Amino acid sequence: MIPNEFHDRFETLADEMSRVVVGYREAINDLLTGVFAGSSILLEAAPGLGKTVIGKALAAALSMKQTRIQFTPDLMPADIVGTNIIVEDEAGRKEMVFQRGPVFTHVLLADEINRATPKTQSALLEAMQEHHVTVAGETHPLEEPFFVVATQNPEDLEGTYRLPEAQIDRFGFRLKLTTLSDDEWIEVVRRRTGTQTPEVSAVLTKEDVLAMQAAVREVAVPREVCSHAARLVSATHPDADTAPEIIRKYVRLGSSPRGIQALILGAKVRALRDGRQEITVADVRDVATPALGHRLLLNFEGQADRIGPEALIDGVLAAVGQEAVA
Repeated sequence: MIPNEFHDRFETLADEMSRVVVGYREAINDLLTGVFAGSSILLEAAPGLGKTVIGKALAAALSMKQTRIQFTPDLMPADIVGTNIIVEDEAGRKEMVFQRGPVFTHVLLADEINRATPKTQSALLEAMQEHHVTVAGETHPLEEPFFVVATQNPEDLEGTYRLPEAQIDRFGFRLKLTTLSDDEWIEVVRRRTGTQTPEVSAVLTKEDVLAMQAAVREVAVPREVCSHAARLVSATHPDADTAPEIIRKYVRLGSSPRGIQALILGAKVRALRDGRQEITVADVRDVATPALGHRLLLNFEGQADRIGPEALIDGVLAAVGQEAVA
């Protein structure tokens, strides 16, 4: 796939989603960057700011199988992955048959994922990482492409459970939505309270998504750019020599190896969008906050001061200066 074709498909999908999503164009671009990087995405915002609308718009714009799960405290793991049931045939013979759950899809919208208990949240761990599920000792593969678009409310709201660190790490990107501007609120009223409500049409097929994901993997990574990404990840660890003061003060554990993978894959998508077959340092730095921010585990002082991931990653970017790469 040539870069211009990738760019055109990317922008077509983003434009189609923007028919129903007011504002948040940067968030849409970051969401699609995660999709074409082959990652799952976590959307975080206060209730009512459009997290579910964005997820549903993405699912509607893709001509693929899609399911939605509303996470609640009484949801059980079997409600997600499925379970074995006893089936009796016409001759009266009984056998155990696996009844597939909603995770067997292409696009899984996990709505308010942190309103279910950690036991239920963890039902997605295997699916998100290995793209298969294991039930009663038998492994069932998921059809490609597969990714999760999860939404969550801020953890300090009543009725929420903190996502386990192991699960947060499996999201390629975490995107935080902010409130809309006055003009955007007016546009919401125009679109949502009139006689005609805009709808999203499917513009990409499963084959298109797979081809774009494959094209991302083919983008070249210069060694010096990869080294810069490695220094960024290393600087998120408080015991590293290059860690800035804000990391040493507020962070207990830095990014995992999945962080540098998310950095590079996200940078590859940015390069293809710009018509390039090789990533740059600027591409890597552009995706640093959504790729690394949720992978930093705060210490007690960081939690008490309610330090945000944006401030932490800004400190890392400042400490690891942008070198010129030919």
